[in-house]
Amino acid sequence: MSPARSDRLAVALEGTARKVFASALDWPGWSRSAKTDELAIEALLAYAPRYAPVAEAAGLDFPTSFDAEVVERQEGGSGTEFGVPIRIHDADRRAVDAAEADRLARIVAAAWTTFDRVAAGAPAELRKGPRGGGRDRDKMVGHVIESDWYYARELGIKARQPTPDDRAAIEASRVAVLDVLRQPSDGAPLADRKWTARYAARRIAWHALDHAWEMQDRSG
Repeated sequence: MSPARSDRLAVALEGTARKVFASALDWPGWSRSAKTDELAIEALLAYAPRYAPVAEAAGLDFPTSFDAEVVERQEGGSGTEFGVPIRIHDADRRAVDAAEADRLARIVAAAWTTFDRVAAGAPAELRKGPRGGGRDRDKMVGHVIESDWYYARELGIKARQPTPDDRAAIEASRVAVLDVLRQPSDGAPLADRKWTARYAARRIAWHALDHAWEMQDRSG
């Protein structure tokens, strides 16, 4: 169910004059940003070793090296500059068969597992950024849980917002999201909203991994 093993990495870019996101289209959650197209691609490739355990946790073969190929570029917006990959690319509108739907769901589940594991081992107080900012662990966990609740709504899932200490509600919400992602799709927006299945997987996995990696970098 994993894609053919290949060093080719299909990349989509979205960017403004200030920030560019590079996203690996076939590996949901693997997205990085920088000031230029070239630097964003460089940052993306630099994170391959950090993404590899996520792919492996999802039961997928992950190549040891890549040759990035930009297949699409869109202008970004204010959300891009804020630090979020907001654009739905043409590739995100591809149909999803049963095998690929299962693959997307397993990657998202692995991203959540990674986030939970990192959060469990992180100190409560994280090292501050260069300007003295950044959430501490518990606030970051709360932020991710709240965001996941909003993401679930984009998939047509209606449920009460979980609190960070309500593991049953968190797991129920995640199961509902994964159930949606496991369904084959013609590539149209889900639940008569905006997100397609591929973009939903990419956005949800990216957010969990982005904060997991941030916690790792700011621990100790």
